[in-house]
Amino acid sequence: MQELSHILDNHILVVAIVACLLAQGAKLLVRGIQTHKLDFRAIVETGGMPSAHSALVTALATGVGRTIGWDSIEFAIASVFAVIVMYDAAGVRQAAGKQARLLNQIVDELFQEDGEFNEERLKELLGHTPFQVIVGAALGAISSYIIYPA
Repeated sequence: MQELSHILDNHILVVAIVACLLAQGAKLLVRGIQTHKLDFRAIVETGGMPSAHSALVTALATGVGRTIGWDSIEFAIASVFAVIVMYDAAGVRQAAGKQARLLNQIVDELFQEDGEFNEERLKELLGHTPFQVIVGAALGAISSYIIYPA
Protein backbone atom coordinates (compact mmCIF):
# COMPACT_ATOMS: atom_id res chain seq x y z
CA MET A 1 0.00 0.00 0.00
CA GLN A 2 2.96 2.25 0.63
CA GLU A 3 3.93 1.94 -3.06
CA LEU A 4 0.58 3.44 -4.06
CA SER A 5 1.21 6.50 -1.92
CA HIS A 6 4.61 6.90 -3.60
CA ILE A 7 2.94 6.79 -7.00
CA LEU A 8 0.45 9.44 -5.91
CA ASP A 9 3.39 11.59 -4.74
CA ASN A 10 4.53 11.79 -8.36
CA HIS A 11 2.88 15.11 -9.21
CA ILE A 12 3.78 14.87 -12.92
CA LEU A 13 1.90 11.58 -13.22
CA VAL A 14 -1.05 12.87 -11.20
CA VAL A 15 -1.32 16.02 -13.35
CA ALA A 16 -1.21 13.96 -16.57
CA ILE A 17 -3.94 11.61 -15.34
CA VAL A 18 -6.12 14.47 -14.10
CA ALA A 19 -5.73 16.26 -17.47
CA CYS A 20 -6.82 13.07 -19.24
CA LEU A 21 -9.83 12.71 -16.94
CA LEU A 22 -10.76 16.37 -17.48
CA ALA A 23 -10.66 15.83 -21.24
CA GLN A 24 -12.85 12.74 -20.95
CA GLY A 25 -15.30 14.70 -18.82
CA ALA A 26 -15.27 17.52 -21.36
CA LYS A 27 -16.23 14.98 -24.04
CA LEU A 28 -19.34 14.18 -22.03
CA LEU A 29 -20.24 17.88 -21.88
CA VAL A 30 -19.51 18.51 -25.57
CA ARG A 31 -21.57 15.52 -26.66
CA GLY A 32 -24.38 16.61 -24.32
CA ILE A 33 -24.42 20.07 -25.89
CA GLN A 34 -24.39 18.57 -29.40
CA THR A 35 -27.10 15.96 -28.83
CA HIS A 36 -29.08 17.60 -25.97
CA LYS A 37 -28.81 14.42 -23.88
CA LEU A 38 -26.31 12.86 -21.51
CA ASP A 39 -24.47 9.98 -23.19
CA PHE A 40 -22.00 8.46 -20.73
CA ARG A 41 -20.46 6.35 -23.51
CA ALA A 42 -18.61 9.52 -24.53
CA ILE A 43 -16.37 9.05 -21.49
CA VAL A 44 -14.97 5.72 -22.68
CA GLU A 45 -15.17 6.00 -26.47
CA THR A 46 -12.24 6.95 -28.68
CA GLY A 47 -12.26 10.14 -30.70
CA GLY A 48 -14.27 13.23 -29.95
CA MET A 49 -13.61 16.70 -28.58
CA PRO A 50 -11.12 17.22 -26.98
CA SER A 51 -8.44 14.58 -27.44
CA ALA A 52 -7.75 12.99 -24.06
CA HIS A 53 -4.57 11.38 -25.41
CA SER A 54 -3.28 14.81 -26.37
CA ALA A 55 -4.21 16.26 -22.98
CA LEU A 56 -2.42 13.42 -21.19
CA VAL A 57 0.85 13.53 -23.12
CA THR A 58 1.00 17.33 -23.23
CA ALA A 59 0.42 17.57 -19.48
CA LEU A 60 3.14 14.94 -19.03
CA ALA A 61 5.64 16.81 -21.21
CA THR A 62 4.76 20.16 -19.63
CA GLY A 63 5.12 18.71 -16.14
CA VAL A 64 8.51 17.22 -16.99
CA GLY A 65 9.68 20.51 -18.51
CA ARG A 66 8.53 22.55 -15.54
CA THR A 67 9.94 20.12 -12.95
CA ILE A 68 13.19 18.85 -14.44
CA GLY A 69 13.90 21.60 -16.95
CA TRP A 70 12.99 22.58 -20.47
CA ASP A 71 16.50 21.68 -21.63
CA SER A 72 16.50 18.20 -20.03
CA ILE A 73 16.74 14.91 -21.85
CA GLU A 74 13.56 13.80 -20.05
CA PHE A 75 11.62 16.75 -21.50
CA ALA A 76 12.94 15.92 -24.97
CA ILE A 77 11.78 12.31 -24.60
CA ALA A 78 8.35 13.32 -23.27
CA SER A 79 7.94 15.87 -26.09
CA VAL A 80 8.82 13.41 -28.84
CA PHE A 81 6.46 10.89 -27.27
CA ALA A 82 3.71 13.55 -27.19
CA VAL A 83 4.21 14.45 -30.85
CA ILE A 84 4.03 10.79 -31.89
CA VAL A 85 0.83 10.21 -29.91
CA MET A 86 -0.82 13.36 -31.28
CA TYR A 87 0.24 12.57 -34.84
CA ASP A 88 -1.21 9.09 -34.48
CA ALA A 89 -4.47 10.46 -33.04
CA ALA A 90 -4.97 12.95 -35.86
CA GLY A 91 -3.36 11.04 -38.70
CA VAL A 92 -3.28 7.27 -38.59
CA ARG A 93 -6.37 6.70 -36.43
CA GLN A 94 -8.37 9.33 -38.35
CA ALA A 95 -7.51 7.58 -41.63
CA ALA A 96 -8.49 4.21 -40.14
CA GLY A 97 -11.86 5.70 -39.18
CA LYS A 98 -12.43 6.94 -42.73
CA GLN A 99 -11.60 3.48 -44.08
CA ALA A 100 -14.02 1.88 -41.61
CA ARG A 101 -16.77 4.28 -42.71
CA LEU A 102 -16.19 3.36 -46.37
CA LEU A 103 -16.10 -0.38 -45.64
CA ASN A 104 -19.33 -0.15 -43.63
CA GLN A 105 -20.95 1.66 -46.55
CA ILE A 106 -19.77 -1.01 -49.02
CA VAL A 107 -21.11 -3.81 -46.79
CA ASP A 108 -24.44 -1.96 -46.40
CA GLU A 109 -24.80 -1.58 -50.16
CA LEU A 110 -23.78 -5.15 -50.99
CA PHE A 111 -26.03 -6.83 -48.45
CA GLN A 112 -29.00 -4.48 -48.22
CA GLU A 113 -31.26 -6.69 -50.32
CA ASP A 114 -30.90 -10.15 -48.77
CA GLY A 115 -29.75 -9.01 -45.32
CA GLU A 116 -27.79 -12.22 -44.63
CA PHE A 117 -24.54 -10.52 -43.64
CA ASN A 118 -24.59 -10.18 -39.85
CA GLU A 119 -21.04 -9.10 -39.02
CA GLU A 120 -20.49 -6.33 -36.52
CA ARG A 121 -19.98 -2.90 -38.05
CA LEU A 122 -16.50 -1.42 -37.90
CA LYS A 123 -15.95 1.44 -35.46
CA GLU A 124 -15.78 4.64 -37.48
CA LEU A 125 -14.84 7.22 -34.87
CA LEU A 126 -11.28 6.19 -34.05
CA GLY A 127 -9.22 9.32 -34.31
CA HIS A 128 -9.36 13.05 -33.93
CA THR A 129 -9.43 16.06 -36.16
CA PRO A 130 -6.36 18.29 -35.89
CA PHE A 131 -8.50 20.85 -34.01
CA GLN A 132 -9.52 18.24 -31.40
CA VAL A 133 -5.85 17.37 -30.91
CA ILE A 134 -4.88 21.04 -30.51
CA VAL A 135 -7.65 21.64 -27.97
CA GLY A 136 -6.60 18.52 -26.05
CA ALA A 137 -2.96 19.65 -26.06
CA ALA A 138 -3.95 23.12 -24.82
CA LEU A 139 -6.06 21.54 -22.07
CA GLY A 140 -3.09 19.39 -21.02
CA ALA A 141 -0.64 22.30 -20.89
CA ILE A 142 -3.05 24.57 -19.03
CA SER A 143 -3.94 21.76 -16.61
CA SER A 144 -0.27 21.31 -15.78
CA TYR A 145 0.01 24.94 -14.71
CA ILE A 146 -3.30 25.09 -12.83
CA ILE A 147 -3.25 21.72 -11.04
CA TYR A 148 0.37 21.95 -9.90
CA PRO A 149 1.53 25.56 -9.84
CA ALA A 150 5.26 25.52 -9.18
